[in-house]
Amino acid sequence: MQDLKMLVKELRKNLTFPEQIIWQVLRNRSFCSKKFRRQVQIDNYIVDFVCYDLNLIIELDGSQHLTEEAVKYDEERTRVLKSRGFNVIRYYNNDVLNNLDEVLEDLYKKLN
Repeated sequence: MQDLKMLVKELRKNLTFPEQIIWQVLRNRSFCSKKFRRQVQIDNYIVDFVCYDLNLIIELDGSQHLTEEAVKYDEERTRVLKSRGFNVIRYYNNDVLNNLDEVLEDLYKKLN
């Protein structure tokens, strides 16, 4: 567990560019007045963003998530997180970079 806590700290310091973009939108309750946290440990997983008020997790996925092995891992991870009462929303990094308005519109609809 200690290694996971260290990884969380490292990930918070080194957000990917798409994560930085989304974090600028979500931070300080600036999106739908909801509090989000970034790079949070839930069970044995680290989620990109979580809003505890809504039990909502936002995951940003890169192309590495398209492999058969990664898809199975993500499905299991989502199943575990859902069993803990969370809803999981996934967006691709490419969509954040190229279609940010659409991503934010979709997220807005899901939050309201």
